[in-house]
Amino acid sequence: MASATSKGSAPRPMAMPPRPFRTSWRASSSVPPLASWIRFARSQQATPSGTLRINAFPTAAREIFPWLVLPFLRMYPQVHVDIVSGGFDLGVRSIDLVPADMIAVPLGVARRNVVVGTPSYLKAHGTPMAPQNLAEHCCLRVRLPDGAIYRWPFEKDGQSVHIDVEGAITLDEASLARSAALASVGLALAMESDVRDDIEAGRLVRVLEDWTRTLSPLSLYYPSRRNPTAAFKAFINFARRHSGGSDAPGLSTG
Repeated sequence: MASATSKGSAPRPMAMPPRPFRTSWRASSSVPPLASWIRFARSQQATPSGTLRINAFPTAAREIFPWLVLPFLRMYPQVHVDIVSGGFDLGVRSIDLVPADMIAVPLGVARRNVVVGTPSYLKAHGTPMAPQNLAEHCCLRVRLPDGAIYRWPFEKDGQSVHIDVEGAITLDEASLARSAALASVGLALAMESDVRDDIEAGRLVRVLEDWTRTLSPLSLYYPSRRNPTAAFKAFINFARRHSGGSDAPGLSTG
């Protein structure tokens, strides 16, 4: 039996249940992942901070450390640089090896291989005048990551030759050849930047200078990105200013 109402009074409206709480956004496929939000927030920072991951083979890392990485860290102490083999923000390699789909920032640094030995070694064994003369010398060999022994490259007047050198020591790391050369064990093929101080001090002497070729300059490279971090942008601009690369393409944010 229906309940009665007072004469002339309007029926009471039915009470509605409370509405559920709604957040300002809802999870969907259109919401960027947390990592994207973090990158966006860092891109808005005024002071560069956080970690920059740089992929570089050992020789390239040694070349850019003194004039690029270390001065950058002194200027931006809140940035941490991590040299990694994968999952990187920036890479460093010869400019002719940068993938076509990457943005390149040429570093414009002159690079050259040199063959060096100590004055005492050269006095005892003589000075090679052509690459073929290396067969008469003890040379410091380097093993590549794939296990092959690195063949020493030479070039002169359009003539190119690669020499399979022989010696008492084979190394997995090219930087160790400098130590062995300084001990007068034999001749070493090295990056000029690795032994420049030794040459200037007279501890090592160049040989076969007219046969050692100039190499392609190094380049930073990176994929296009929408929200580069403040640290990323600061490093790219720092590299351009200090490498004479002011005419390099602008930083892409697309």
